[in-house]
Amino acid sequence: MKYVRFCSPDGHVGRGILSGQEIEELEGDIFSQYRLIGRKYGLREAKLLPPCEPGKIVGVGANYKSHLSGKHMDPPSCPRLFIKPGSSVIGPDDRIICPDPAHTIHFEGELAVVMGKRCSKVPEEKALDHVFGYTCINDVTDRTMLEEDGQWTRGKGADTFAPLGPVIADGIDGGNLILETRVQGQVRQHMSTSDLYFPIPYLISFISTYMTLYPGDMIATGSPVGMGPLKVGETVEVEIQGIGILKNKMTVKEVKP
Repeated sequence: MKYVRFCSPDGHVGRGILSGQEIEELEGDIFSQYRLIGRKYGLREAKLLPPCEPGKIVGVGANYKSHLSGKHMDPPSCPRLFIKPGSSVIGPDDRIICPDPAHTIHFEGELAVVMGKRCSKVPEEKALDHVFGYTCINDVTDRTMLEEDGQWTRGKGADTFAPLGPVIADGIDGGNLILETRVQGQVRQHMSTSDLYFPIPYLISFISTYMTLYPGDMIATGSPVGMGPLKVGETVEVEIQGIGILKNKMTVKEVKP
């Protein structure tokens, strides 16, 4: 199924299941127990929001074999982790805000794992039992800030730097999905998640060894070769097989007089 959060034309915010061009609203917690309440909305009349509100997003750097070989990088001995805060999250069609037009901003299309159960020190063979589903994420990155700071917190955690959506899809194999990223309609990334260096069960087990993952938390599994600059005014689309298309345009931060 495909789970969404949405805002109706009258301002009502709800959760639902997307089927074709129709959203059927649900009541309750998608991670524990819910029921469909019979209220339906057309997809065109409702605005899709981020499909959930993660407490944290754990990012993984340099986690595609193609990226490592393309950059002539030695494989990491363990996953390179960073955190994107919940305050960085935006939804489909929301604007990515460039903090400074002089900065170099990169798009990074990725598959995000959405946790469905509390997860702490979970062995690899049981890791997927804790997964609720998958969604698209654009790990927007300010390369200028990364170079200035020498670490990743500001450059990856700025407001609007974690577009998510359009849905959370369950019942799909996260380890074998085609991911494609387009800028202004031109393909920049095209790769299967089977190219992940550290596979999803290993990532879940490794991360949960050090930090507890809660329902709604996400793991951004890494970006394949082809990530690159995004200019103000350009539109970026992240499309993943079985999930859909996440589309966002980048604009410059407005300066109030």
